[in-house]
Amino acid sequence: MSKETERAELHRIIWKIANDLRGSVDGWDFKAYVLGMLFYRYISERLAFDIDRGERLAGNSQFSYAKLSDADAENGRADIVNTYGFFILPSQLFTNVQKRAGADEKLNETLDNIFKNIENSARGTESEDDFRGLFDDIDVNANKLGTTVPERNKKLVKILDAIADLKLNDDIQNNTIDAFGDAYEYLMTMYAGNAGKSGGEFFTPQEVSKLLAKITLVDRNQPNNMKTSVNKVYDPACGSGSLLLQFAKVLGRDNVNQGFYGQEINITTYNLCRINMFLHGINYSKFDIALGDTLLNPKHWDDEPFEAIVSNPPYGIKWEGDSNPLLINDSRFAPAGVLAPRGAADLAFTMHMLSWLSTDGTAAIVEFPGVLYRGGAEKKIRQYLVDNNFVDCVIQLPDNMFFGTSIATCIIVLKKSKNDNHILFIDGSEQFIHSGNKNKLSDENIDALLNAYIKRENVEHFCKLVKNSDIAENDYNLSVSSYVEARDTRQVIDITELNQRITGIVARQNELRTKIDAIVKDLEASNE
Repeated sequence: MSKETERAELHRIIWKIANDLRGSVDGWDFKAYVLGMLFYRYISERLAFDIDRGERLAGNSQFSYAKLSDADAENGRADIVNTYGFFILPSQLFTNVQKRAGADEKLNETLDNIFKNIENSARGTESEDDFRGLFDDIDVNANKLGTTVPERNKKLVKILDAIADLKLNDDIQNNTIDAFGDAYEYLMTMYAGNAGKSGGEFFTPQEVSKLLAKITLVDRNQPNNMKTSVNKVYDPACGSGSLLLQFAKVLGRDNVNQGFYGQEINITTYNLCRINMFLHGINYSKFDIALGDTLLNPKHWDDEPFEAIVSNPPYGIKWEGDSNPLLINDSRFAPAGVLAPRGAADLAFTMHMLSWLSTDGTAAIVEFPGVLYRGGAEKKIRQYLVDNNFVDCVIQLPDNMFFGTSIATCIIVLKKSKNDNHILFIDGSEQFIHSGNKNKLSDENIDALLNAYIKRENVEHFCKLVKNSDIAENDYNLSVSSYVEARDTRQVIDITELNQRITGIVARQNELRTKIDAIVKDLEASNE
């Protein structure tokens, strides 16, 4: 079966599951149960598969961890936790629980205990922070599942059976697609698309994530102008982790040498991000996702600087700003001499990322249009960025790409070591295809934008290289439309031809008027 055929079949089944489970629980809320059970199945099968393979390589061809007694499995607990970061008893593996679920009158309690046991198995180890609270959003006793225990358990059985029916992992090694990760992304896209803004907050379209990652990997001194590995990647507003994980797809997991770093303020999304890391095969030792407010309480001081930074920070959120006298002295914000407005923290995130960017690194940040041209403190921050030659490129994206908003966004690319004193402006507003009720970037669109960024040349109606001094003279306006002249799509009108057509229309009108008058005169005569 080809990759696309396998992926299409996977998506078809997931869509059917979502429709079957729709009803009393809102789709966006319900994702926690579907994704949580998907994660439970993944770590169960990953663990059992690896243990079985090890035993069979050692000559024990009949070994099956799923059939092992819990008492015997306990003998290997310490080694398993050290390797995988967690432990699951054979009786508590997904496959065994799912088979017994229909007859388990206390299924909700069974699952609750299993989830607590998995989290507790990491307690006191290096993986404790990575597993703590992972199952918090799977509330098996919630009224949204049913008002009585039997009703809740009936719904839980349905979820377990649906996840078990997904053709994901008959042989983990031989899947032609990253089945679990692909299932996760499809579910997130589907739920976000149907949830409007509430869902879109958690999800950056995959093609935008891909473009951002590739931009940060551009190195004009490398073959094909692209890096083949990167040291550390970082996203200060990481959401469900889709931006970070693009590096695993573009480079391969092992070519992100020191791992994936991110911070998220929303606890539900924080849990989703960690689950997403596991589902994409990122070991707990290779990611560090923190919970908290990045602007006021950043968690990765000991890990910065970062070679590649990508982010789609929240748009127009409030923050303490100049109401907190300590922030102006924060080493991340102080260089600009002014703080981002209290009502719009966008450029505070930008300054944070610039501060934590390595000397040879690149940051690619999704921004909303207002920060490009508004006055006041935001203008002063732009002035700091331009005068110090930190802005490498500004790319205008098409409108109607993001869930929850139809506004056209842009990408600001920052560098600390540029080879010129220019900013490249790229108008990508026409680089899209229609997909459902949204616009999206095709692979060809991504290549067109990336190639323009690499070549760094003037192309009429598409991209323009502008001196920093010219931008200063233009009041530090960074809007792409201020520098790249839009293509004139108006139809050229031939005045002579138009006059001839009008003359013909008037003559025809007079001819018809004469005929109508004659008909009316005949009718009047016949009625006398």
